[in-house]
Amino acid sequence: MEIVEPRDLLDERGWLAVRGWARRPVLRYERSRVRASWWRIKEWDYYCVLCGGYGFALTCADLGYLGLVSAVWLDFEERCFHQENRLVLLPRGSMGLPESSEEGDVVYEDGRVRMRFLKRGAERRLLVDWPGFRGGGGLSVDVKLYEDPGADSMVIVVPFRKPKQFYYNRKVNCMPAEGVAVIGGEEKRFGGRDCFGVLDWGRGVWPYGCEWYWGSLSTRLEDGRTFGLNMGYGFGDTSAATENMVFVDGRSHKLDRVMFHFDRRDYLKPWRFTSNDGRLEATMQPILDRCSKTSLLVVKSAQHQVFGRFTGRAVLDDGSEVNFKDALGFAEYVVNRW
Repeated sequence: MEIVEPRDLLDERGWLAVRGWARRPVLRYERSRVRASWWRIKEWDYYCVLCGGYGFALTCADLGYLGLVSAVWLDFEERCFHQENRLVLLPRGSMGLPESSEEGDVVYEDGRVRMRFLKRGAERRLLVDWPGFRGGGGLSVDVKLYEDPGADSMVIVVPFRKPKQFYYNRKVNCMPAEGVAVIGGEEKRFGGRDCFGVLDWGRGVWPYGCEWYWGSLSTRLEDGRTFGLNMGYGFGDTSAATENMVFVDGRSHKLDRVMFHFDRRDYLKPWRFTSNDGRLEATMQPILDRCSKTSLLVVKSAQHQVFGRFTGRAVLDDGSEVNFKDALGFAEYVVNRW
C-alpha cells in the first residue's frame, strides 16, 4: 500500500499505525512511543559516496547495547578497502540520532575521532576527522551532498513477527556530491557528472536474528538524466511492501519483488537481479567485496558488501524502457545477530 498522507508511525501502544511504502518521508517517528526493550531498538544513519575510482562509506549507529561509528575508504583501482570502527558500550539511545531524516544533525566525538552529518536545507554535509585511520595516515572528509527537495525517495515501513517490532527506512539516491577527502596525505576530489551519494536512514525494533539483501546505484544516463536503483528484501515482512524502486530525474517508479542471484561460495562472480513483474533485469560485475565479520559478546555480524558495475534495463511506470551500462554501485548480503 502506498502511504501518501502524513501521520504518526506508532500508536499509543507502540504498535505500527500503518504499513506500506511511500515516495516521501510522511510518517512521524518518535522514539518515546516505542514500547520495546532498549536493546531491541536499532537506529542508524549510513552514507555511501562513490566517485569513479574511489569512494567512502560512513556509519553512525545506536544498536542499544552497542554503538558503532565506522568509516570505510574504497579504492576501486587497487580493488581494496580499509575500514575502521569505534565502539560505544551501552549507548541505549544516547547517541542522539535524529527522529527525522529531513532535519537534525549527527555528531560523534571521542578524542580520537570526530564525525558529523550536518543537515542545512537541501545540503547534507559529511565531515570526518580520523587522524589514526589506516595506521596513522589519517582520513579527513568534507563532502557536501545536494538533496533535491522536490525529488522522490524510497520510504518503507514493515512489521516483523511480534506486534511491537518494525522497520522504518528511508533511502535517498542520486545526491550529487562535491568536496574533498584526504586519505594518507593524498587528496581525493569529489564532484562532476557521475559522483553521487546515497543515504540509508533506518529506525526500528528488530528481532535478534535477521538477514537481508540490499542493492543500490546512482548514475547519469547517456542522455544526461539521473538514474537510481534501490532494491532489497529481508527487512521485515515484505508482504506489506517492498523497497524496490527506480528513480529517473527525481521521479520514482515502483517495482514489485526483486531477487538477487549470486554464488555464496564466490562473491566476486557476477551477480544477477530480476523482478517478478519483468520490469528489471540487471547484472553486476564485481570489483571488490567489502567482507567483514564481527563477534563481540552478543553481537555477531557477517557482511558481504560487493561493489561493482551494473548493466541492465528497467521499465518505467509509463511503459518506457531505460537502459544503463557500467553504473557504479553495490549489492550486499548481511546476516546479523544483534
